[in-house]
Amino acid sequence: MIRSLLPSDFDDMLKVINDAAQAYKGIITDDRWKESYMSAGELKEEIETSVRFFGWAEGRHLLGVTGIQAIKDTTLIRHAYVLPGCQGRGIGTRLLEHLLGLAETPEILVGTWADATWAIRFYEKHGFKLVSSREKDRLLRTYWNIPERQVGTSVVLKTIPSLQ
Repeated sequence: MIRSLLPSDFDDMLKVINDAAQAYKGIITDDRWKESYMSAGELKEEIETSVRFFGWAEGRHLLGVTGIQAIKDTTLIRHAYVLPGCQGRGIGTRLLEHLLGLAETPEILVGTWADATWAIRFYEKHGFKLVSSREKDRLLRTYWNIPERQVGTSVVLKTIPSLQ
């Protein structure tokens, strides 16, 4: 059910990301929200900058999407989304576990919106710990390419190597 996503999956990936990202509407600041949450150009850029995407598919239907990206001395978990009607079935957990098994660095980071408490709880449940505000700012500026405004409204969680 988990498979590497192909160029032929592009439209389905974009649909899963944008449908699932509706959960952030009204949660993240209005100046960072847009419709569609991720454009086709932005997804294409993520793929071109070495984010490897994997998906959970049932039959011909893509239900979940997530990515992994090796940068410098760390691994980033990127763009983890499950269709709203399919959440709570363990799809996100299985996708995350798959990516953790692919990581080649002891440190694995994930960033999310500070007000997305459900996302933070999900990662904490899987062994990630919130980093300090100072470390968060440093990590976001080192490993992500996001606007300064987004740095201020985001959090970073990291794995504890002994838990892997």
